[in-house]
Amino acid sequence: MEDAYLEQFSRHILLDEIGVEGQAVFRQSHVVVVGAGGLGCPAALYLTAAGVGRLTLVDGDTVDLSNLQRQILHTLDRVGLPKVVSATATLKTISTFTDICPIQARLDEVVAECLFAQADLVIDCSDNFPTRYMINRVCQKLQVPLVSGSAVRFTGQVAIFDFAKPNSPCYHCLFPEGEDVSEDRCAVTGVFAPVTGVVGTLLAGEALKMILRKSGWQSMPLKDFQPFLLRYNGLAATFARSHIFCDPSCPVCGDDAI
Repeated sequence: MEDAYLEQFSRHILLDEIGVEGQAVFRQSHVVVVGAGGLGCPAALYLTAAGVGRLTLVDGDTVDLSNLQRQILHTLDRVGLPKVVSATATLKTISTFTDICPIQARLDEVVAECLFAQADLVIDCSDNFPTRYMINRVCQKLQVPLVSGSAVRFTGQVAIFDFAKPNSPCYHCLFPEGEDVSEDRCAVTGVFAPVTGVVGTLLAGEALKMILRKSGWQSMPLKDFQPFLLRYNGLAATFARSHIFCDPSCPVCGDDAI
């Protein structure tokens, strides 16, 4: 590792759980972040700041004035630009060691399979159930770890899935498709800006730990990992954590899955 790299990431290297070898794992990793909005912005920022080697950002939207309340990679002078272009410009001011790949497109299953097959991990920062279900199906099919987040009003949640483990649950086990699940969107109901920062930062942190686990790094043993859902209440400043279990009848990962 060159001197500039060692200096920039020295505070990671000082951690026994990461060290030089763990930081090298980050540098060799590729993460796909779907969505460059309220959650994708802080997630991408911390992945870049942490030294992830390659970061693919996928988003088909442009920057709107109303985004600036929470989407911290965008600025006033970039209103109207593609979000992935705006986000890339900011991320390049944070680190030169991350290769940013912006993709201005709405993700479909064909493109998702192509992108996810090249990735070590996917972070789902999308804002609608159809996209979340599609990302879940593709990640489960390819056995690519998935970190999923959402935020609305004063609440947020993070769910972690490791599809490489036998009998691992999936997003469909947690929120079955077709059931009467409320889909509140911040464009309609509003969202407290710091909540997106909390959730997006948690997404990045869990993704980095999962990358180390996947690599076999001994400080983050994969065998001890149990998929979980973490809920954050921004009004009460509380967290609640629960394990996620596989639904045997799940059409995505269950016994009769196609």
